[in-house]
Amino acid sequence: MSVTVLSPATTPGVFGRRHRALSIGLTALIALVAFEYLAVATAMPVVGRELDGMALYALAFSGSLATSLFANVLGGRWSDTRGPLAPLWTGVGAFAGGLVISGVAPTMDVFIAGRFVQGLGGGLFTVAIYVVIARAYPPEAHPKVFSLTSAAWVVPSMVGPAITGAVTESVGWRWVFLAVPVLAAPAALLLWRGLAATGGVGGPGAKDGQDAQGGQDAQGVQNAQDAQGVKDEADGAAARTPIGVKLAAATAAAVGAAMMQYGGGLRGPGGIALLAAGFALLALTLPRLLPPGTLLAARGLATVIALRGLAAGGFLAAEVLVPRMLVGTRGLEATEAGLVLTGGALTWSLASWIVGRRAYDRVRVLRLGTALIAAGVTLVALTVFQQIPVAAAFAAWVITGFGIGMVYPTLSVLVLELSSPEEKGENSAALGVGESVYSVVAVAVTGAALAALGDTATVLAACFAVPVLMALTGVLTAGRVRR
Repeated sequence: MSVTVLSPATTPGVFGRRHRALSIGLTALIALVAFEYLAVATAMPVVGRELDGMALYALAFSGSLATSLFANVLGGRWSDTRGPLAPLWTGVGAFAGGLVISGVAPTMDVFIAGRFVQGLGGGLFTVAIYVVIARAYPPEAHPKVFSLTSAAWVVPSMVGPAITGAVTESVGWRWVFLAVPVLAAPAALLLWRGLAATGGVGGPGAKDGQDAQGGQDAQGVQNAQDAQGVKDEADGAAARTPIGVKLAAATAAAVGAAMMQYGGGLRGPGGIALLAAGFALLALTLPRLLPPGTLLAARGLATVIALRGLAAGGFLAAEVLVPRMLVGTRGLEATEAGLVLTGGALTWSLASWIVGRRAYDRVRVLRLGTALIAAGVTLVALTVFQQIPVAAAFAAWVITGFGIGMVYPTLSVLVLELSSPEEKGENSAALGVGESVYSVVAVAVTGAALAALGDTATVLAACFAVPVLMALTGVLTAGRVRR
């Protein structure tokens, strides 16, 4: 079959007349989700003190994670069987409603209930967005769209903590939560108008992007046939798992993740016991939530899911360690340490923009990106020693950010390419579940080591070795994304 190769001049843009409102609405809503995600960490100390709920401090974080894991699985199956619109708008509504509940909460219990609802909405919204992108945009535009969604995190990561601090000090922490639903209203309106303009993202059996436009270019048809043709029995097994079984497994996995989060910060036998119990629970439940062979990096979709967990989990574990090391060991101010993280956020956006501009060999992009993550984290680990100039940490995190910026959107595109139309939601959910679980395990293990052994230079360097090994494993397995 002949295939039409689109040149850069004919490749559909994400801000053309047909997709402009949809792209702006998506970007704005994702940016608000990102802002709230980053803002909570800044406002939580004040929230816990004013609501007399410091004993429930950890639950305010882990509760949102627990419901988002559950919602990922629910949203994936819902999007595949009924179309993405219902889970999308349910997710937006629940996210905004959870923020309102937390913002007006008279007690810490009510505040945490709002966080549960917020996590449920965020999980539904995130998975539904993948299916919307698959159906509303042509396949050749997917790299650009995912580059755009990655960039939506940059501005919140740069200014979010500062804005949160200013709002908390001037008008109170409640407006950190109450202002976002107000700002989300015009973004949701744009998204609604954009969905109406593109069409084709409705119920089960809806075609992917090229058919939603009313046209069928040869490249889009070939992509759809390739996605169907490369399916095998292993990839179909996850879809055949009853939804009740998957939701039960997701609930158990969320409990295991929360146990690991909490146990990772405790000293003594209690913390180790929680860590081990949480890990065991995850090991038992993950096979029900991820494509077969994911934990062994089987070829194809399983490796895509595993690679996202390795890259994102390693990056997050290192990102948690960087300010702790710079402030505690090298004596920097918190603002100075924040500038290091800002540099990484900027290069993440730059790399996402570059890989979305044109078609590159996916395996080379993934190998180079994971290699840059490993190199950057290794260099930043060396700055725990006084002999290494602290400026090296900034250069190191710029490299690390560029690496994750190459990897992240590429894997998002691949999960859609390797999924048939009726499995895009479920496989996108698996991508989110894998990323969350790998991140929880990496952060919990390094946190437990620091809690038990202290923040010495040697211990910190050993903790940085965890994300380095995760990234190097990604380098070795990147070629397995091809069947």
